[in-house]
Amino acid sequence: MSEWHEISGGVTAPRGYRAAGITAGLKPSGQPDLALILSDVDAIAAGVFTTCIVRAACVDYCRQQLQAKHSARAILCNSGQANAATGEQGWKDALESATALGDALNLAPNQILLASTGVIGQRIKMDKLVAGIPNLVASLSSEGSDATARAIMTTDLVPKTIALETTIGDRTVRIGGICKGSGMIHPNMATLLAFVTCDAAVSPHLWQEMLGRAADRSFNQITVDGDTSTNDTLIALANGESRTPAITEQGPEADKLEAMLTAVCQYLAKAIARDGEGATCLVEVQVTGTADEKSARQIAKTIVGSSLVKSAIFGRDPNWGRIAAAAGRAGVHFNPEDLQVKLGDFLLMENGQPLPFDRNAASNYMRQAAAGEYLKEDTVLISVKVGDGPGSSKAWGCDLSYDYVKINAEYTT
Repeated sequence: MSEWHEISGGVTAPRGYRAAGITAGLKPSGQPDLALILSDVDAIAAGVFTTCIVRAACVDYCRQQLQAKHSARAILCNSGQANAATGEQGWKDALESATALGDALNLAPNQILLASTGVIGQRIKMDKLVAGIPNLVASLSSEGSDATARAIMTTDLVPKTIALETTIGDRTVRIGGICKGSGMIHPNMATLLAFVTCDAAVSPHLWQEMLGRAADRSFNQITVDGDTSTNDTLIALANGESRTPAITEQGPEADKLEAMLTAVCQYLAKAIARDGEGATCLVEVQVTGTADEKSARQIAKTIVGSSLVKSAIFGRDPNWGRIAAAAGRAGVHFNPEDLQVKLGDFLLMENGQPLPFDRNAASNYMRQAAAGEYLKEDTVLISVKVGDGPGSSKAWGCDLSYDYVKINAEYTT
């Protein structure tokens, strides 16, 4: 049984946070497109960002701010324009965004972190963003998480939000999160955009380490299409408003907080994979028997990212040979005679040898998963064992459908 339970409220569930999401006119669709998360007090800030060398201005801005100081008060996010590959003017737009919000909140610009999402090569519509800030600030609410989650969406079909609660010492501690992402998901860092709030007090170096490990076990283990975004950003704030004693080193309390942080990140990561562009089902790959966790992560992500595996799942084809081949090319050594492959409860391969199985039943298993309701029983489970080592890991993705091509062929047209 988990040491925490789910609550409502998203990023405003932890104490001392307000949030808002509005329509500022940045998107041609007229959908919400400007979001703000605000801590009532200075919060310890940690971040994980894209590994792509073609980066959005907001990524460089956040990296610079977090290198200089490990705290922040606010996160401002626009959707509609990525502000990536926009040169010097894109950097100036980022600085202007922080300054404009700082003026409205009576904060220094270096107390504000930024994120953007949308079409690469397009600058933010600064006139509309600046004009929208007064309304954005006026809309701040302790119940504003859902509006914020919608305002950061692009091709997402649904908002993605979670909040968990536990007890540390004799005090209640909460972590909330929202994220967006549907395509261009193969992060090698975090995901498109994810924001996490926490009301515990944690030392800066420990919070950053916790976030890095949580990202490795969640957002770094999802893939939709093998493309890493220019804007990938995961930011986590911890403001201490739960009034728990500060957690400054590893120990039971730190472990408990990190486990809950990882659970929040895994929930959000799976929600992104489940909402992959054109996807009909979530795919979970479990790998065991490797020498260490890193090797298991590598095999799991290679399998879940295979276009051939993803296509077979969309076609409800139990083609286990594609799974075995992906495991074999993952760059991790194992004895092929130890390989075991399962699809749900169907054992397809044992000790490196194919086994007879009911192909129609296995196909129906995938078909039933695709018919599942969102965030319910809609997962195709692939289990792979490569030996008797202690290493294990999971990765998440989705199937590859005709609609994925259609969505991305027409993205800017």
